[in-house]
Amino acid sequence: MASPDFALAPDPYAPRPSVWVRHGAWLVPAVVIAFTVGLTIAAFPPFHLPECACAFAIPGAFWAYTKPRFKVFAWTMFAAQAIAWTVLLGWLHHVTWVGLLLLGPFVGAWVGTWYLAAWWVLPRMLGQAVPVRLLAMTGLAALWVVIEWSRSWVLGGFPWLPLAASQWERASMLQVAAYTGAWGVSFALVMVNLGFAAYAHRMFREGQVGFAKRSQEFFLASFVVLGCFTIHVQETAGRGSARRTLGRVAFVQPAIPQDVKWDAAKAPEIFASLEKTTLAVVPAKPDLVLWPEAVTPLAVRGDANAKAWVESVATRVRAPLLLGSLGIENAGRPGERWFNGAFVVTPDTGLRDEFYVKRQLVPFGEYVPLRPVLGWLKKFVPIGDDDPLRGEGASPLLVPLKAGPVVVGPLICYEDTFPALARASVRTGAGVLAVVTNNGWFGEGGAAYQHAAHSVLRAVETRRPVLRCGNAGWSGWIDEFGGVGVDPITKKPAVLTDERGSVYFRGAQTFTITRDARWIDRRSFYVEHGDWFVFACAAAALLGYALLVMAPPPPPPESEANSADAAAGTADARR
Repeated sequence: MASPDFALAPDPYAPRPSVWVRHGAWLVPAVVIAFTVGLTIAAFPPFHLPECACAFAIPGAFWAYTKPRFKVFAWTMFAAQAIAWTVLLGWLHHVTWVGLLLLGPFVGAWVGTWYLAAWWVLPRMLGQAVPVRLLAMTGLAALWVVIEWSRSWVLGGFPWLPLAASQWERASMLQVAAYTGAWGVSFALVMVNLGFAAYAHRMFREGQVGFAKRSQEFFLASFVVLGCFTIHVQETAGRGSARRTLGRVAFVQPAIPQDVKWDAAKAPEIFASLEKTTLAVVPAKPDLVLWPEAVTPLAVRGDANAKAWVESVATRVRAPLLLGSLGIENAGRPGERWFNGAFVVTPDTGLRDEFYVKRQLVPFGEYVPLRPVLGWLKKFVPIGDDDPLRGEGASPLLVPLKAGPVVVGPLICYEDTFPALARASVRTGAGVLAVVTNNGWFGEGGAAYQHAAHSVLRAVETRRPVLRCGNAGWSGWIDEFGGVGVDPITKKPAVLTDERGSVYFRGAQTFTITRDARWIDRRSFYVEHGDWFVFACAAAALLGYALLVMAPPPPPPESEANSADAAAGTADARR
């Protein structure tokens, strides 16, 4: 006779499933997104928490060890990166909301491809021999460098905020860049993240705690960081006694609003404001006056009135001017073309014949990519309908100073985000790099600080002082080791700030600039050999992949092995 159907009452003494068991399908991805977004944003300027760069990838890497479903993992990490990069690039909304909402997720997806590799690599490392695990970990960190490097040239290039930029206020982590480029700093930071994630996995998922159960991955990451600190001690020892005075440089921030900058009717007002701000530095007797990018409303090369005006200012200041302005070739004749350039004006000779033409143009700002296809799109900078000339060389400028002439390598706008451009300037003889830019388009958020972080990287890579002048900030100078310069007279940081401590204001200030005598006319390893480290990372990534493909499959986790043994024992008993 069949037994009657009945429902078993729930056991009131049975342990209740944890919240992770009951809601883990959505709770784990939510926690990973929250921590990844928060740590990524906090690691970069304008925040002052660069240590977060040592932890931003831990949530995703720790989760990857558990081999979550690929689709869930991929969408979670894409969401985290898209949110983080849209927030980091939030200043772009002052120019275009559409551009922000397209560029943020695009960069996030590009960077996020690294997490897909982590999803494949990290679970396969478990149970492997120590050399295989360490080489696979190194290859995974190296892959980050390759992906980051690709952003510098794909689709015209947008290398904004490499991971190394997070350390712009931590010179101790930066000095390896003189050998490897900023890529070496990014590599070290990713190694730290992977080391912490491996240690956390051993401790929380394998239950192995203590020195006897140490994580070799964590020790390898520690060794890499120790190497960076060792280079810092070696490179910066004795730098104070080696400083030599270059001269007194006046940084002028005219803070010209973007909505009037290209209004021809406002030109007299702009000239008057720039003149008043500049003449305020005369009592400081500067050896050089630095103006920002495209500072004059008319082209100093091609417009006779603008040329005469800047020459009169140089005469009254009694010092050379290094300025960014527009130039026109064949003005008023067939074949007329304009360009974004840097020029030198001296009190005795006026506007010099030599000039620099910007090499890296801004997509949709100064030119329309794929114009035959996208020609219907308009540039967001209202300067002519046609595209400007593109510079073909570094073209350093000779600037006469009282202590002797100095060769300056100009970088205009966001050109200092491209390490190859600064390297080319130094290879053609630049003893100082000068960044003239205009961040006035992007409001008073984090754009100026994020941009300045790149100048810090270029200073360390090339071992050249960097003079920076922005329309409304960040203006000042950076020494060869990535530290904000200190005026030897006032003993204060050489950055233009107002009484509120803000870099966003109209004003001017003069600082005494010094150079490290040990690096005058001497090239860094990175300047000599370029992006060798990127190619080494590509080889390391391929090696790590090959090792994991050829390695025997790892043994099952201990819990699964115990279950299999128990099942086998039960089967034997039945037989």
